[in-house]
Amino acid sequence: MHEYAARFAELLEQIAIKIRSITVDRVDRGIRLTGLGILAATLGFTALLFLLLTIFGALEIPLTTAGALAVVGGLLIGVGSFLWMKRS
Repeated sequence: MHEYAARFAELLEQIAIKIRSITVDRVDRGIRLTGLGILAATLGFTALLFLLLTIFGALEIPLTTAGALAVVGGLLIGVGSFLWMKRS
């Protein structure tokens, strides 16, 4: 009788492990990847913002503020039009 109780306990443990691998482990992996994706997007956006501010500051030294704004605006329009043409 003791053997049946041990086998039944092992069966229940195997069922619980199988259900956990189907449900909780997949959700855990998805949550972890979502968190890392948000972190990577935030760091990438911050890096691009600092790059843009650095370019603007470097252009503001030889040019005036209006000239630096014109160059950065032209750069952004050029990048936007390139991405727009690549889209279609």
